[in-house]
Amino acid sequence: MRVLGLPFLSNLHNLAPVALRLGVGLNFIWFGSKKLSRGVDSFADSLADLGVASPMLFAWLVTIAELVGGLLLVAGLLTRLSTLPLIATLIGAIYLVKADAGMPDAGIDIALLAGLIVLLLQGPGRFSVDRLLGIEPSQTVKQTETSALERSSGQP
Repeated sequence: MRVLGLPFLSNLHNLAPVALRLGVGLNFIWFGSKKLSRGVDSFADSLADLGVASPMLFAWLVTIAELVGGLLLVAGLLTRLSTLPLIATLIGAIYLVKADAGMPDAGIDIALLAGLIVLLLQGPGRFSVDRLLGIEPSQTVKQTETSALERSSGQP
C-alpha cells in the first residue's frame, strides 16, 4: 500500500515551493507585460469604466505590482512581502471584474490567489534568494519541533 503514496517523490519536496513560485510569478509577469504592451492608458480606461477612482494611479500600481511582484516571486526574494500587493490585486480583480461572470472566468484568479496564500503562509522554500540572504530561516519552528519529535520516537 505504501507504493500508492508514491514515496519516491518525498525526496523532491523542496522543489514544490519553487514550482509554485515559478508558476504564479510567471503568470503575474505575463499579466503586467500585457498591460504595458497594450498601454497602461488602455488599462486605466477599463478601470474607469468599472468606476475605480483614480484609474491611472491604480493602473500603474497594478502593473508595477504584477511585474515586480512576479519577478520577486520567481527569484524567491521578499517572497512573503511580495504576495501582499498581488493578493490585493487579485481580490480587486475578482470583485470588480469576475464576480458577476462566475467561477469559470474567475478560476485562474482563484487558483493564483490560493497559490499566493500558500506562499504567504509557507514562505519561499529552501531554494530561494530569501533563504540565501537569511530573510527566511533555514528551518521553521514547526520543522524543528517535528524533527525533535521524530528523533525522540526513533522514526527517521
